[in-house]
Amino acid sequence: MGTAERYEAPEQDVTGRAPVRQGAGAPERDVPAGREQPHYRPLWIEEPARRRRLPDPVRTAAVRAVLIVAVTLVQAVVAFLCTLAGSWLAFPMVLSSVASTVVATWGVLDVWVTRQVWKQRNGVVSTPSSTARALRRERRRLRRQAKAAGRGQKGIRQPGGAGHLSHP
Repeated sequence: MGTAERYEAPEQDVTGRAPVRQGAGAPERDVPAGREQPHYRPLWIEEPARRRRLPDPVRTAAVRAVLIVAVTLVQAVVAFLCTLAGSWLAFPMVLSSVASTVVATWGVLDVWVTRQVWKQRNGVVSTPSSTARALRRERRRLRRQAKAAGRGQKGIRQPGGAGHLSHP
Protein backbone atom coordinates (compact mmCIF):
# COMPACT_ATOMS: atom_id res chain seq x y z
CA MET A 1 0.00 0.00 0.00
CA GLY A 2 1.46 3.34 -1.05
CA THR A 3 1.42 6.67 0.78
CA ALA A 4 -1.60 8.01 -1.10
CA GLU A 5 -3.69 4.93 -0.36
CA ARG A 6 -2.73 5.03 3.32
CA TYR A 7 -4.02 8.59 3.72
CA GLU A 8 -7.19 7.96 1.75
CA ALA A 9 -8.17 4.76 3.51
CA PRO A 10 -9.83 5.15 6.91
CA GLU A 11 -7.61 4.17 9.78
CA GLN A 12 -8.77 1.17 11.73
CA ASP A 13 -7.70 -0.12 15.10
CA VAL A 14 -7.51 -3.76 16.16
CA THR A 15 -11.29 -4.05 16.58
CA GLY A 16 -11.92 -2.89 13.01
CA ARG A 17 -13.50 0.45 14.05
CA ALA A 18 -12.29 3.74 12.66
CA PRO A 19 -11.21 6.17 15.41
CA VAL A 20 -13.16 9.38 15.82
CA ARG A 21 -11.14 12.49 14.88
CA GLN A 22 -11.12 15.19 17.55
CA GLY A 23 -10.70 18.93 17.29
CA ALA A 24 -7.33 20.56 17.90
CA GLY A 25 -7.93 21.20 21.62
CA ALA A 26 -9.70 17.97 22.52
CA PRO A 27 -7.77 14.99 23.93
CA GLU A 28 -7.34 11.98 21.71
CA ARG A 29 -9.52 8.98 22.53
CA ASP A 30 -7.12 6.33 21.30
CA VAL A 31 -4.48 7.31 23.94
CA PRO A 32 -4.82 5.01 26.96
CA ALA A 33 -6.13 6.66 30.13
CA GLY A 34 -2.92 6.11 32.15
CA ARG A 35 -0.65 7.64 29.54
CA GLU A 36 -0.91 11.40 29.18
CA GLN A 37 0.98 13.53 26.72
CA PRO A 38 4.34 14.43 28.31
CA HIS A 39 4.36 17.82 30.04
CA TYR A 40 7.52 19.69 29.15
CA ARG A 41 9.00 21.83 31.90
CA PRO A 42 11.66 24.45 31.28
CA LEU A 43 15.17 23.42 32.27
CA TRP A 44 15.44 26.36 34.65
CA ILE A 45 13.30 29.17 35.92
CA GLU A 46 14.67 32.71 35.94
CA GLU A 47 14.62 34.19 39.42
CA PRO A 48 15.57 37.75 40.32
CA ALA A 49 18.97 38.04 41.94
CA ARG A 50 18.97 38.54 45.68
CA ARG A 51 22.04 40.75 45.56
CA ARG A 52 23.41 42.97 42.85
CA ARG A 53 26.32 41.75 40.78
CA LEU A 54 29.81 42.82 41.84
CA PRO A 55 31.44 45.54 39.72
CA ASP A 56 33.93 44.24 37.15
CA PRO A 57 37.16 45.34 38.89
CA VAL A 58 36.01 43.89 42.20
CA ARG A 59 34.93 40.63 40.59
CA THR A 60 38.27 40.33 38.79
CA ALA A 61 40.15 40.85 42.06
CA ALA A 62 37.91 38.31 43.81
CA VAL A 63 38.51 35.64 41.16
CA ARG A 64 42.25 36.27 41.33
CA ALA A 65 42.17 35.98 45.13
CA VAL A 66 40.20 32.73 45.04
CA LEU A 67 42.67 31.17 42.61
CA ILE A 68 45.67 32.27 44.70
CA VAL A 69 44.09 30.95 47.91
CA ALA A 70 43.28 27.62 46.20
CA VAL A 71 46.87 27.21 45.02
CA THR A 72 48.11 28.10 48.50
CA LEU A 73 45.90 25.46 50.11
CA VAL A 74 47.08 22.83 47.64
CA GLN A 75 50.70 23.75 48.39
CA ALA A 76 50.08 23.53 52.12
CA VAL A 77 48.53 20.06 51.80
CA VAL A 78 51.39 18.86 49.60
CA ALA A 79 53.92 20.27 52.09
CA PHE A 80 52.17 18.50 54.95
CA LEU A 81 52.04 15.17 53.11
CA CYS A 82 55.69 15.48 52.05
CA THR A 83 56.64 16.17 55.65
CA LEU A 84 54.76 13.07 56.83
CA ALA A 85 56.41 10.96 54.13
CA GLY A 86 59.86 12.30 54.97
CA SER A 87 60.45 13.41 51.39
CA TRP A 88 63.23 15.80 50.37
CA LEU A 89 60.51 17.95 48.77
CA ALA A 90 59.05 18.87 52.17
CA PHE A 91 61.36 21.81 52.90
CA PRO A 92 60.95 23.58 49.51
CA MET A 93 57.19 23.06 49.71
CA VAL A 94 57.02 24.58 53.19
CA LEU A 95 58.97 27.62 51.99
CA SER A 96 56.74 28.04 48.95
CA SER A 97 53.65 27.64 51.15
CA VAL A 98 54.83 30.47 53.39
CA ALA A 99 55.44 32.69 50.35
CA SER A 100 52.04 31.75 48.90
CA THR A 101 50.36 32.62 52.19
CA VAL A 102 51.80 36.13 51.96
CA VAL A 103 50.60 36.44 48.35
CA ALA A 104 47.14 35.07 49.27
CA THR A 105 46.84 37.62 52.06
CA TRP A 106 47.73 40.34 49.56
CA GLY A 107 45.07 38.99 47.16
CA VAL A 108 42.33 39.09 49.78
CA LEU A 109 43.33 42.60 50.84
CA ASP A 110 43.34 43.60 47.18
CA VAL A 111 39.68 42.58 46.91
CA TRP A 112 38.80 44.68 49.95
CA VAL A 113 40.76 47.73 48.75
CA THR A 114 39.39 47.48 45.20
CA ARG A 115 35.85 47.30 46.57
CA GLN A 116 36.36 50.37 48.76
CA VAL A 117 37.93 52.38 45.93
CA TRP A 118 35.12 51.43 43.55
CA LYS A 119 32.51 52.46 46.11
CA GLN A 120 34.20 55.82 46.64
CA ARG A 121 34.53 56.55 42.93
CA ASN A 122 31.31 55.15 41.50
CA GLY A 123 29.00 53.49 43.92
CA VAL A 124 28.14 55.81 46.75
CA VAL A 125 25.02 57.83 46.16
CA SER A 126 24.87 60.35 48.95
CA THR A 127 21.40 60.81 50.34
CA PRO A 128 21.16 63.40 53.06
CA SER A 129 19.47 62.39 56.24
CA SER A 130 16.07 63.81 57.07
CA THR A 131 17.68 66.15 59.63
CA ALA A 132 20.08 67.62 57.08
CA ARG A 133 17.28 67.99 54.54
CA ALA A 134 15.07 69.83 57.05
CA LEU A 135 17.90 72.19 58.03
CA ARG A 136 18.64 72.97 54.40
CA ARG A 137 14.96 73.59 53.70
CA GLU A 138 14.78 75.99 56.69
CA ARG A 139 17.87 77.92 55.54
CA ARG A 140 16.41 78.23 52.06
CA ARG A 141 13.12 79.59 53.47
CA LEU A 142 14.96 82.17 55.62
CA ARG A 143 17.03 83.30 52.61
CA ARG A 144 13.89 83.78 50.52
CA GLN A 145 12.26 85.79 53.30
CA ALA A 146 15.34 87.99 53.66
CA LYS A 147 15.40 88.64 49.90
CA ALA A 148 11.70 89.50 49.86
CA ALA A 149 12.09 91.86 52.83
CA GLY A 150 15.07 93.55 51.17
CA ARG A 151 13.09 94.09 47.98
CA GLY A 152 10.15 95.54 49.91
CA GLN A 153 12.30 98.07 51.77
CA LYS A 154 14.40 99.06 48.82
CA GLY A 155 11.57 99.28 46.30
CA ILE A 156 12.06 100.56 42.79
CA ARG A 157 13.41 104.07 43.10
CA GLN A 158 13.67 106.34 40.14
CA PRO A 159 15.24 109.78 40.01
CA GLY A 160 11.81 111.30 39.52
CA GLY A 161 10.49 109.96 42.80
CA ALA A 162 8.47 106.92 43.79
CA GLY A 163 5.47 106.12 41.65
CA HIS A 164 6.28 108.60 38.84
CA LEU A 165 6.89 107.58 35.30
CA SER A 166 10.08 108.62 33.64
CA HIS A 167 8.15 110.30 30.80
CA PRO A 168 6.10 113.42 31.71
